[in-house]
Amino acid sequence: MKRSICLYCGSRPGTNPAFMADAAAFGRAVAARGWRLIYGGGDVGLMGIAARAALGAGGEVIGIIPRALLEREQGLAEVSELIITETLRERKGLMFERSDAFVALPGGFGTLEEVVETLTLRQLRYHNKPIYFLDTAGFFQPLLQFFDHALAAGFIRPDHLGLFEVAADVPTLMERLEGRP
Repeated sequence: MKRSICLYCGSRPGTNPAFMADAAAFGRAVAARGWRLIYGGGDVGLMGIAARAALGAGGEVIGIIPRALLEREQGLAEVSELIITETLRERKGLMFERSDAFVALPGGFGTLEEVVETLTLRQLRYHNKPIYFLDTAGFFQPLLQFFDHALAAGFIRPDHLGLFEVAADVPTLMERLEGRP
């Protein structure tokens, strides 16, 4: 059965060229393994870069985008399948249901919200799917420091820090994804 990897990342490219390079490398790497990329459906930012890279490498890409966002930020028409939802909640639900693992690349509020919700669902044992942060150029270090702060303040148990993994580069991330069912 083909694995489906959900990508959470920015609808903007960011200021560091490494963000764009890793988004493209990730898309190509997913395609090279014959896996399916599931993402937010946009043609902009890191998400558009990753999706186009996967498609360019012959991969299957499923975009899931709410109608309101489709009207504001052009959806990527070339995807293998474009699913249009009515709400963000519906979008996130479909992305979650269709995915076997989750990867967060740099992004803003939306990326943070999506990956933290996925972490929360794993913490509450609604799923046991792997979750990864690709820490390009140390982007997620402040968030990881916050997690340590929440642990020290008694809001996160030590075992909760094992709900996710952090990879510094795409090859390491892909090795870890390959090692998971």
